[in-house]
Amino acid sequence: MAKVTMTVNGRQVSGHCDDRTLLVQFIRENLGLTGTHVGCDTTQCGACVIHMDGKSVKSCSILAAQAAGSTIATIEGLAADGELHPVQAAFKANHGLQCGFCTPGMVMTAVDMIRRHQGQLDEATVRAELEGNICRCTGYHNIVKAILAAAAEMSGARVAAE
Repeated sequence: MAKVTMTVNGRQVSGHCDDRTLLVQFIRENLGLTGTHVGCDTTQCGACVIHMDGKSVKSCSILAAQAAGSTIATIEGLAADGELHPVQAAFKANHGLQCGFCTPGMVMTAVDMIRRHQGQLDEATVRAELEGNICRCTGYHNIVKAILAAAAEMSGARVAAE
């Protein structure tokens, strides 16, 4: 059993786990943060996307021990002071979810996508970058619409603040 320490959603956490424990399992089972979903265990679906050291990663493809010392953000860490993150709000406003299973991974992917592209996104880019996230319910139209709306809002907020 290895002792793993990392910062998750701004809080330093530690726990013991088997050397072969996946990060997604550690997050869900050791920390009780069940918003990160396990969909496939083969990196195909994207339901387990979290941010590790500021970048979106599929937490089913990383061992918890590999994440030791890292800064992790999960879907539970996005909202602040009871207010949804702009991407979460855009998914709600644009009906970017149905069953909700893929939503946490989609939202985490979208936040990273918007950050990397500095809010300058178009439909083709969003669709291409969502390739690693599977939704079996929506057909993606409203997910893409939500991401574009969030990108526009977040870019506008950044410009207004400058």
